[in-house]
Amino acid sequence: MSKIFLFLFMFCAGIAAAVQPSINGRLARKVGVIESSFISFTVGAAVLLALVLLAGRGGLKGIGEATWWELTGGVLGAFFVSMSIVAVPRIGTAATMAAVIAGQLITGLLIDHFGLFGFRPLPFDAKRAAGAVLLFAGAFLIFKR
Repeated sequence: MSKIFLFLFMFCAGIAAAVQPSINGRLARKVGVIESSFISFTVGAAVLLALVLLAGRGGLKGIGEATWWELTGGVLGAFFVSMSIVAVPRIGTAATMAAVIAGQLITGLLIDHFGLFGFRPLPFDAKRAAGAVLLFAGAFLIFKR
């Protein structure tokens, strides 16, 4: 898959990430925050199970070889979904996404720079610093309204 397609798919994933908290927030009005998070993950797990059964190419047997921290993605996802459900009605979707993107960017820069999780290092440089400063400035302006 080409880099441009990956970029476009991730752009679409960003759209989904911005829409999801509002949808989950609406559901939370009817069922509660934790319950909304649970429903979101249950529906997502059902969709992923169907994809694994229909199109999966790997195997779930390798889970026994995973270290404990490699299994924490679901916990982190549950934290993200739950916090976004709480934040969106209070500070708005744009401010919530600005905070999320800022957190993702600084964490991504650290992971890249130090080559964490076994990935190849991508050093922090002036261009990346400028991008981070501009993104943080934008996040600040969106949050301040």
